Amino acid sequence: MKETVLEKKTLLLAFIAGLSVNGTCTALFSSIVPFSVFPIISLALAAWCLHQRYQDSMMPEGLPGIAAACFVLGILIYSAVVRAEYPEIGSNFLPAVLSVVMVFWIGYKIRACKAAE
Repeated sequence: MKETVLEKKTLLLAFIAGLSVNGTCTALFSSIVPFSVFPIISLALAAWCLHQRYQDSMMPEGLPGIAAACFVLGILIYSAVVRAEYPEIGSNFLPAVLSVVMVFWIGYKIRACKAAE
C-alpha cells in the first residue's frame, strides 16, 4: 500500500514540475502572459520534493518512464490552457491532442506495470 502511494506521489510531483516548468518559461519569456512569481516557487518546491523522493527510496521498474510522461503531460496541458486563454499565441489543437494521447499512454503503462506484478 505504501509503495503505491509513493508511486502516485512521484507521478503527481512530475506532473506539477511539468506544469511549473512551462509556467516559469511562459511567465519569464512571453510578453503576452503577465508575470507571476508563483510558477517559479512551484517549480522549486516540486523539484526539491522530487529530489528528496529519489534520495529516500528506489523507484520501481518502469516508473521513471511514466514519471517522464507525466512531466511532458504537465508541459502539454499548461501549453493548451495558456493558448486557450490567449488565442493570439496560437492554436491549442496540437497540445490538446497530444495531451489526450499521453493520458492514454500513461494509463496503458500503469496497467501494464500492475499486471506484471
